[in-house]
Amino acid sequence: TDSHQQSLLDPEPLTEVDEEMVSEVDLYNTVTDEEREEILSELTKLEEEISTLRQVLASKEKHHSDLKAKLGITPLSELKQNFNRSWYDMQTSTAYKKTSETLSTAGQKTSAAFTTLGTAISRKFGDMRNSPSFKSFEEKVESTVSNIKTKVGSQGGGGSFEEVLSSAAHASAQETPSNNLSESSDHERTC
Repeated sequence: TDSHQQSLLDPEPLTEVDEEMVSEVDLYNTVTDEEREEILSELTKLEEEISTLRQVLASKEKHHSDLKAKLGITPLSELKQNFNRSWYDMQTSTAYKKTSETLSTAGQKTSAAFTTLGTAISRKFGDMRNSPSFKSFEEKVESTVSNIKTKVGSQGGGGSFEEVLSSAAHASAQETPSNNLSESSDHERTC
């Protein structure tokens, strides 16, 4: 059996005679002529049935389309209905619900943060308005505006606005606390 196995595994190429024998053998043609005729007849019947079924299907599809048209169901309304169904399915999905809840929570937290920030800014601004520096600045502005109004009113409309503004600024500068300190120091030195 070793020699038989060796001959099966022999790596020698096929000879020309061997190739001719292989080509003459039809591995798929193991049916008789009678069986072949029977198979061809059955194949023809199947092709006719397929053709008939296609015609019946086309007729059924047309009837289906006609019934939908009578009900007022158009391709556009079907598309809209399919879209609405898909939208509903998406909204009821777990992923959509979780994402929606997360975004809602994030929006609430952001809103709360802005509210807290606004409150803090308002409080700081209120503190700043009540500070001595701001009150001093506010008094200087009020004094300057008052001086300008007085100068404009006392000059009877004479002089340009720039002259009145310059004069008021000079008067306001003389009233600042640093000038008052230097004036009192000068006064103390002379005394």
